[in-house]
Amino acid sequence: MGESRRKRGRKPKAQPSGITADDKHPNNVTAKTNDLISVPSAVDSSRRLPKLQQRLTGSPEPRSAIHSEQNRGGACTDLVAEASLMPKRDGEVKAAPSMDAVVKVFCVHTEPNFSLPWQRKRQYSSSSSGFIIEGRRVLTNAHSVEHHTQVKLKKRGSDAKYIATVLAIGTECDIALLTVSDDEFWDGVSPVEFGDLPALQDAVTVVGYPIGGDTMSVTSGVVSRIEILSYIHGSTQLLGVQIDAAINAGNSGGPAFSDKGKCVGIAFQSLKHGDAENIGYVIPTPVILHFIRDYEQNGEYTGFPILGVEWQKMENPDLRMSMGMGPQQKGVRIRRIEPTAPEYHVLKSSDVILSFDGIDIANDGTVPFRQGERIGFSYLVSQKYTGDTATVKVLRDSKILEYDINLATPKCLIPAHINGRLPSYYIVAGFVFAAVSVPYLRSESHSFEYGREYEMDAPISLLNKLYHAMAESVDEQLVVVSQVLVADINIGYEDIVNTQVLAFNGKPVKNLKSLVFMVESCNDEYMKFDLEHQQIVVLKTCTAKAATSDILTTHGIPSAMSDDLKD
Repeated sequence: MGESRRKRGRKPKAQPSGITADDKHPNNVTAKTNDLISVPSAVDSSRRLPKLQQRLTGSPEPRSAIHSEQNRGGACTDLVAEASLMPKRDGEVKAAPSMDAVVKVFCVHTEPNFSLPWQRKRQYSSSSSGFIIEGRRVLTNAHSVEHHTQVKLKKRGSDAKYIATVLAIGTECDIALLTVSDDEFWDGVSPVEFGDLPALQDAVTVVGYPIGGDTMSVTSGVVSRIEILSYIHGSTQLLGVQIDAAINAGNSGGPAFSDKGKCVGIAFQSLKHGDAENIGYVIPTPVILHFIRDYEQNGEYTGFPILGVEWQKMENPDLRMSMGMGPQQKGVRIRRIEPTAPEYHVLKSSDVILSFDGIDIANDGTVPFRQGERIGFSYLVSQKYTGDTATVKVLRDSKILEYDINLATPKCLIPAHINGRLPSYYIVAGFVFAAVSVPYLRSESHSFEYGREYEMDAPISLLNKLYHAMAESVDEQLVVVSQVLVADINIGYEDIVNTQVLAFNGKPVKNLKSLVFMVESCNDEYMKFDLEHQQIVVLKTCTAKAATSDILTTHGIPSAMSDDLKD
């Protein structure tokens, strides 16, 4: 029998000191890490979500919960605080016109139901922020419009809401691009202009529509840190800017302005920790412009490429000597290479990466960034586009080799997102088969999936594959028996939950579609499913297939398989 979920009535787990409880907004996603900053021995687009509780900030606020917020770390009020962006005297740049480009985003979400994948969950509404850019387009956060059914925008000072079209959603960078067909929406509004990446201690002003009221709110602070950080929604690590301005629910997608009135980032998440106050994060302009150019060049969002390797720091002198490195040579050791990565047949395990595109990599995996600053070398990779070529210099057997490699987006065995699609499923004899993804694990369910605490509650076998397993091919999936819809045909098997399917009638199960083909075309007397932990399921073929129709009718299921598996 597969590993079963622990009971919901369990004793509360002890939390690390200072970490507060998660709030209950539908769009808020939390995760944990012991070190938010480092990228230790990791794939350059990290699979592990951060352990410190961060939250996305685009979730809805129930009307009954509206209240005034007193923000202790930065000057924050509602419209009164707009004075910080009002026209200045003595030749200072006027930033007030940028305020009119900030819009409120209303979204109706209808999320997939991973426990009952043939239907969706009940719809809910959220509000967040966005801003107008050139080309009659609007930027907001991806999590603000994820699984959208309808998106509407409202301009400052207007009582009209305009239907918006979602042009592109970048899950990794948590950015979405919208447009409005109604010409009236664009009248009298000047698009926001982008500025350069700010420096430490530069003043920033976050504008948006957070909790506490329906009017625009302004929060001011300074840039306190610039580094590679974890993007909670995208489960990736990209360049980010930390500020000490308060970012609250509803601020998501709102612009962060410099003191010159230029946009230097998009508000998207904040840190919840008992020892920290008013720590917010914004997506900086290099990431924003990468997303926009990607869309303009390809007509769609193609993603941020990764190098596709796991690497190890080379700070130990004995380790460097054993690898044949000279006194002046620095770099990082390749631990493993993704089998689906373009460089899988070029680079080798234990190669030492010395440089990327001519920029030397230090023993701790960092490269020069700006004067007096260093940053993880994955930043160099993230500046590239899918399909670009990069020159990598490696040390192998005391010889320096140079390769031109193609860069591609990652292919994870358990993907971080399903990119707005409905989940795939297949049912035979009451056995519900599904492909595992992070949204599947994180989905709220009374019995089967594990919610936001999936890192603690999910079976160790699934978590081990989530963090350490690599896909051997681009179409490989982790297929499980999600649940068993009880019927006479499956008596004795009803307790099997989230257990991996390894083989069918002796043939390995590569993905859900291959399992469907093997089962549907099976003419053997018996169907045998080999599950993990040496568990097997055996059913008589003709009886099992005949029972499927009645089981579907009993549970009101329209089809034995999802539409994507019918081709």
